[in-house]
Amino acid sequence: MPVPPPQMFDRVPPLLSEGAGGLPEPYVYDASPRALRSRVVAYGAKRFVDMMYVTGLDRATALKHFRAKAVGVPGGLDSEPDNSSRQAELVAAWRSGQISLDTDDADRCVTVRWDDPEFGEPVVAAAIARPGYGGILLGARRAPSFEPRPLRRREPDFARPWPLGDADPPMLDRREPAGAELRRAADHFFETSSGVYGVLVATPERILLEQYGDHGAPDRPTPSWSMTKAITSTLIARMLHEGWLGSVYDPAPAPLWRDPRAIHRLITIDDLLRMRSGLGFPISDGGGRSSVVFENSFVYHNAEDAFATAQRAIVATRPGSVFRYINTGINVLGAIIRDRIESRGLPYHETVYGLLADRIGMTSYQHSADCLGNLIASGSGAARLRDYAKLGILYLQDGSWDGERLLPKGWVDYAQTPTHRGSAYTACFRANADRMFPSLPPDTAWASGASDQRVMILRRHELVITVTNETDHPIDYAALDRLGAAAVALVS
Repeated sequence: MPVPPPQMFDRVPPLLSEGAGGLPEPYVYDASPRALRSRVVAYGAKRFVDMMYVTGLDRATALKHFRAKAVGVPGGLDSEPDNSSRQAELVAAWRSGQISLDTDDADRCVTVRWDDPEFGEPVVAAAIARPGYGGILLGARRAPSFEPRPLRRREPDFARPWPLGDADPPMLDRREPAGAELRRAADHFFETSSGVYGVLVATPERILLEQYGDHGAPDRPTPSWSMTKAITSTLIARMLHEGWLGSVYDPAPAPLWRDPRAIHRLITIDDLLRMRSGLGFPISDGGGRSSVVFENSFVYHNAEDAFATAQRAIVATRPGSVFRYINTGINVLGAIIRDRIESRGLPYHETVYGLLADRIGMTSYQHSADCLGNLIASGSGAARLRDYAKLGILYLQDGSWDGERLLPKGWVDYAQTPTHRGSAYTACFRANADRMFPSLPPDTAWASGASDQRVMILRRHELVITVTNETDHPIDYAALDRLGAAAVALVS
């Protein structure tokens, strides 16, 4: 009688949710030279389409403020690789004319092309802008894989003063001596921070300061980058308040994570919000070498399904044990948001806006969509300065708006308090626990963008300080600290 082979697999059928498949196939990051260069031109197309057709800069102004940025291999748990040689190569290519930029105003499209005979075939990527969907990265595609139909959005309400509406609010007269130091601090901040679009300092009742740079304007939507994470966090809060989700400490109900035996089921919503998911990616350099990396930006370079890619990450560290700032976990939250909306038979895009942005009058706010129509949860939104400040006002008011509670009781404390030792990161906000701004209280928190965009929330003083800034232009932190101190002194 032949001996049967030894058992190698669990013969217990997986306890899957109805209609769910097995474990998602891991996504492998392609770090070959051509793939990395493709991401460079894709990022350039995305940036230019945002600058010209979302923010509304003319081509000359966009070229003046654009900063070429190389794309390298993502980093590990505690460091990012040195990308200086790639950056030097990219700058040289721009200066030599190897990289060209074509704009189509009628189609609101930008195409970037890198011609380098020594490298091989040209590398080309495109992006388009559509109202309500921001700048959509196409990469090598000719069109997105969804139809960006016009959305029904809330219209601005000019019958009610800001923040509840869009009429001009009570403002501090610039001639009042009480605001002199705040004005001086703002003037100095603009002098030392060349990329700033605008600065707004406000209480829920009035605006103390509103000032714009030469490329800013009150009606100009400007980039948020990772301030969008605070929007996503607040959308999760809205779903908790509406009963669409149970608790932040529940296993994250991602659509592709429904096998209860999978290690992904150890990841909670709280872990995703606080960047402690442990999610990483295997990476291949095309030459036979591989490792595990923790991405920080390739959702803005890869013209693909942002939500599926995020859910296909592997679990590289024990969930909840290690803080590592990535975009992956936030886009898993985006997949959860979409799944919860569509499972109720509701229109995805309009419901996302209706839950939060339109509900509090952020009528200029728009997420950027990926090429499949997912509203990218980790970053790349755009809005006017006053509309960004409305998010801060919502948090100043403990999650209530116009007399109605929109966020669960206790959410504001939860969302703006760091809990992971060694990190001032909270639930998609950052806190001043490490005294990054020494003149401001340690419980100051802010929604933070990659290029120093900020919505700073000073609950103790009932103040919001909003800064909008162009991508890859550094700001003067000491000058911003001085501006904050002047604002606190004015209301104290």
